[in-house]
Amino acid sequence: MINIKDVHAHVETDDGDVEILKGISLDIPAGEVHAIMGPNGSGKSTLSYVLAGREDYEVTKGAIELDGEDLLELEPEERAAAGLFLAFQYPVEIPGVNMSTFLKTSINSIRKQRGEDELDALALLKLMKEKCKDLGISDEMMKRAVNVGFSGGEKKRNEVLQMAMLDPKFAVLDETDSGLDIDALKIVADGVNSMRSPDRSFLVITHYQRLLDYIKPDVVHVMAKGKIVKTGGPELALELEEKGYAEFIEEAA
Repeated sequence: MINIKDVHAHVETDDGDVEILKGISLDIPAGEVHAIMGPNGSGKSTLSYVLAGREDYEVTKGAIELDGEDLLELEPEERAAAGLFLAFQYPVEIPGVNMSTFLKTSINSIRKQRGEDELDALALLKLMKEKCKDLGISDEMMKRAVNVGFSGGEKKRNEVLQMAMLDPKFAVLDETDSGLDIDALKIVADGVNSMRSPDRSFLVITHYQRLLDYIKPDVVHVMAKGKIVKTGGPELALELEEKGYAEFIEEAA
């Protein structure tokens, strides 16, 4: 599914060009959920931005392939069409654009990029109602501007709705649990768990083990100072919760 090999990446800052990723290698087969945990500044979010093709992050070495396709040769919209989805830590507000219009435009843009026919209004409405019902999203919410005035839980529910509508091959959740209460956590987890399948994989990026109580990962990776320093099973997340990151930071130094 996703193959990341020896990726180094820089970002331009006020202090100059800074290397954030220092040789990341990661394989996530179809059907698996992998989690990356690590302290602030370890490069977790940078990895998600690099995967999505954010323009201010430059890959200077390495390769990334999704189902054998070279992601680094694709524009962000082409990566989305290839099946990649990124759920942001802080979803963007889009004043003046209601949810229904946003989802319609998103879905048909990706279908067009893939060379598929656009969905007509009736087919889109049917799909939208089906997914909203599954996620407990009201018709009223669909009339509101994207994320404007939304609570933290509503924003995350919206992200999960987008993911369900776009039906990606590979989904990255970048610290999507940040600032959420238990009810909102369950919304995110239920959405992810409902989409788990042999043909789809997930990368869940988080600081804390609590999200992984609800989304059971197949593999857990520890990231520190721009590198993967340890890989294990779900029990590794519990070890991190108990002991913290200090020994892994020292190992990465």
